Amino acid sequence: MKKLILLAVIALSSCISVQAQIETPQPSPAQKMEQKVGLTDVTLEFSRPSMKGRTIFGDLVPFDKMWRTGANKNTMITFSSDVTIGGKEVKAGSYAIFTTPGKTSWDIIFYSDTSNWGTPQKWDEAKVAAKISVKPQVMPFKVETLTMSFDNLTNNSAVLSLLWENTMIDVKFEVPTDKAVSDAIAKTMAGPSAQDYYASARYYLEAGKDIKQANTWMDKAVEMTKDSPKFWWLRQQSLIKAKAGDTKGAITAAKASLEGATKAGNADYVKMNKDSLKEWGAKM
Repeated sequence: MKKLILLAVIALSSCISVQAQIETPQPSPAQKMEQKVGLTDVTLEFSRPSMKGRTIFGDLVPFDKMWRTGANKNTMITFSSDVTIGGKEVKAGSYAIFTTPGKTSWDIIFYSDTSNWGTPQKWDEAKVAAKISVKPQVMPFKVETLTMSFDNLTNNSAVLSLLWENTMIDVKFEVPTDKAVSDAIAKTMAGPSAQDYYASARYYLEAGKDIKQANTWMDKAVEMTKDSPKFWWLRQQSLIKAKAGDTKGAITAAKASLEGATKAGNADYVKMNKDSLKEWGAKM
């Protein structure tokens, strides 16, 4: 019995020791930065190694050899909208940042595959979203820990800066703020779109609100799309007019919807329109 108890105590102690975990600081702690540039959200995630008495560029990080641009998992940047880097459009999304440091020039590469731990085992040139060359700047002081930041912020651009040892690299990227704001201004000043009128009219119909207002909005939506009327919009127009007491207008709209649905091969709308026309006493 004593032996069994002793074995149980040893087993319990082993379980406790396995479950217990000691957390220690990471040698290259992770950092996540978020920056609004104009109307674009930019997120940067990277790990930050330190010099610790070592020579960095040309030694720990060799010249003319691709580098993960940090430590651990590759550095990743995410753009919420399309941006321009080195004159090339880069689509919204996430990109790994790889660099090839040189004595007089660095290559900066934005790579669409972010799943690598370090540099890819097999390089795929088709995944290069942008590649630019920049001249490194020598700083009059040393930066112990790899630092990256967003600087020189304007409504339309920013600079991604990398600083480590006595080297600084700047990469400018541009965001489409002016186009986005100009498009929004033009749309607002032009007034509601056909889709806005349609959505509002349909809501008023379904919510049992002012049917006269719904009828006005729906007529406006159809008028704005008269060159290519949507048969499902015409269906809603017929229902609104029927509810507003305009049977003649409802029949006209339903016949137009029926014609469009027939051409599109939409059996559901064909049946719904035929049923409504019969209900409203239309001559077929």
